[in-house]
Amino acid sequence: MALVKPFKAIRPTRDKVSFVASRSYEEYSDEEIKAVLQYNPFSFLHIINPGFKFHKNITGKERFHLVHNRYLEFLEENTLQKDEEASFYLYQIEKGDFKSLGFFCACSVEDYRNNVIKKHEDTIKHREELFADYLHTVGFNAEPVLMTYADDETVWDVFQEEIQRKPVYDFTTTDRFNHSLWKISNEKAIAKLETAFTQMDALYIADGHHRSASSNLLARQMESENKNHTGSEAYNYFMAYLIPESQIRIYEFNRMVKDLNGYSKEEFLIQLDEHFRIEKQEEGPFRPTKKHQFSMYLEGEFYSLYLRKTNYTFTDALSRLDTQILYKTILEPVLEITDLRNDKRIAYGYGKNNLIQMKDSVDNGKFAVGFSLLPTTIQEIKAIADAGLVMPPKSTYIEPKLRSGLAIYEL
Repeated sequence: MALVKPFKAIRPTRDKVSFVASRSYEEYSDEEIKAVLQYNPFSFLHIINPGFKFHKNITGKERFHLVHNRYLEFLEENTLQKDEEASFYLYQIEKGDFKSLGFFCACSVEDYRNNVIKKHEDTIKHREELFADYLHTVGFNAEPVLMTYADDETVWDVFQEEIQRKPVYDFTTTDRFNHSLWKISNEKAIAKLETAFTQMDALYIADGHHRSASSNLLARQMESENKNHTGSEAYNYFMAYLIPESQIRIYEFNRMVKDLNGYSKEEFLIQLDEHFRIEKQEEGPFRPTKKHQFSMYLEGEFYSLYLRKTNYTFTDALSRLDTQILYKTILEPVLEITDLRNDKRIAYGYGKNNLIQMKDSVDNGKFAVGFSLLPTTIQEIKAIADAGLVMPPKSTYIEPKLRSGLAIYEL
């Protein structure tokens, strides 16, 4: 039984929404951020990068307090306004043949604690604590946790009925994505969505493991500070964007390693022969075509590596995952990379042209070898989450990527 709840969002005014909405801060180059901050006074980046106003790089507690102050300024200037009624917010992102339709809501930290909201990644404690402290200080949550659920006919029917109305937002950003948002505030539609989700056994985190973990930590802290805690306070929930499985896209990360751990090319191939059937690919960049097959680029040549199942034992959902297979058969035992998150010898790439970029990185000597694999499937993610297992870092690159500042949840 999953609990979803409408909330009174803080949102940009219609005339300024295209200026306010921003990509995730990490997606901008330094040059892009500087240009946006200099020429767009309404960008949400001004709130999360408050030091620009003072021509100073500000960090830590001081930054958190200034983020809160910039947020208040946006409210005072009516760039942002608070809705008067609790609502769900249906949000569609579209570009070319890609379209995703889901909704903003408040989800329960109790569901997170009880594993109704399921995770497949580890979190780092100090990052949890840092973001919880940030949320406590700034008093709002502007980046939702992206979660997915099994396609549901009742939910989809509500969506289709609502999008027949004129959206409250409809704009296109410079990356050519069209963004549309509908406010679902009528009681009948809200009740249908709430009831439909009470029939679901689980929600699955796709992106935002640290945000959800930090929201849980914050709730525990604020509960301990509140002598009159009832469980209905805003801090007992966090903002999420829920999207049906059919509307999500998952891409792969390739792996690039700077050296062969002392092996020559021939010695390295002999090491791989224990677990893989190795075939040199004579024509063009090679992409894997099936599970447990990998593309390897080494010294100007592409190879197909196909797992020898007689030498590898499947024990659970994690052991069947290609990123785990690559780690357990090559990265850890042969290249001696044990910390996939922090080892400086390994790097990751994603995107439409990531195979060509991987080839170029090896050809120019930045890396010695690169590996590409098929994307992880939603079924694999769910199987790992259901089993309480954890995927290796950089196992999935998931879309849609949501705009910050479209809907803000006050704590």
